[in-house]
Amino acid sequence: MLIGAHVSQSGGLAKAVERGVALGADCIQIFNQSPRMWRPTNYGGDDFAAFREACSASPIKAVVIHAVYLLNCASEDPEIRDRTRASLIQSLRVGHGIGAAGVVLHPGSAKGGHVGKAIVRAGEVIAQALSETEGCGLHLEDTAGAGGTLGRSFEELAALIDAGGGDARLGLCLDSCHLLASGYEIRTADGLDDTLAQCDRIVGLERLHSLHLNDSMTPLGSNRDRHAVPGEGELGEDGLAVFLSEPRFGDLPVVLETGRDDGRVTADDLTLARDLRERGRALRR
Repeated sequence: MLIGAHVSQSGGLAKAVERGVALGADCIQIFNQSPRMWRPTNYGGDDFAAFREACSASPIKAVVIHAVYLLNCASEDPEIRDRTRASLIQSLRVGHGIGAAGVVLHPGSAKGGHVGKAIVRAGEVIAQALSETEGCGLHLEDTAGAGGTLGRSFEELAALIDAGGGDARLGLCLDSCHLLASGYEIRTADGLDDTLAQCDRIVGLERLHSLHLNDSMTPLGSNRDRHAVPGEGELGEDGLAVFLSEPRFGDLPVVLETGRDDGRVTADDLTLARDLRERGRALRR
């Protein structure tokens, strides 16, 4: 398992690698532009080359891009869907340029509308974005389930993949906080085993390509997305140890998004994650 963190790309893509190395990360997650603005950052070939060179000279073994928060593939507003498609295409092109393992996407929200129709709309946007790009995978992130968000269950994630054409580049990013909040008991080895059995039966574990490690401020089944400092939430150190030591996660990138330094992940947070992984492995023996 590659343990890493979300880091800033401010100052250029290669700076993100430097920040990941400073944290002692095995992998990093970045935004390819400001996460709360539609305007893209126009990276070119020189930026991609500098990033690849920095990565090759570092211990960073994988990078994922997180698509910006404004995107809503399922919006009923055609203009929002058009802007979402354009932004997603840009993220996938940057991902291809830097050799990213994938782009992580919140699939969208039905708001107060019909979920089935929202999934169809989201699938159309996803399929179009994939048809206009190459190489880089797209990882649909599971959601906590509040506010009509899509992807709160493996059934919804499977429906989104089908609506997106079932492209081989479509995969999953599972978030530990979101899994718990949406009702999946992952704090015990038996609970996580059952959760992954459902994932395998409904979606297929071969589509699992990345992970987010976040603790949860809210309890099992709350449907509320509230990240907690690692080890200090409802998952706690024991629950995170179970998640981190799951052998089927293999060498997937696992990204910490929330840390104890005003929300920013520190080297100590990564050390804790590695310690918890070893604790979990010892208990599984």
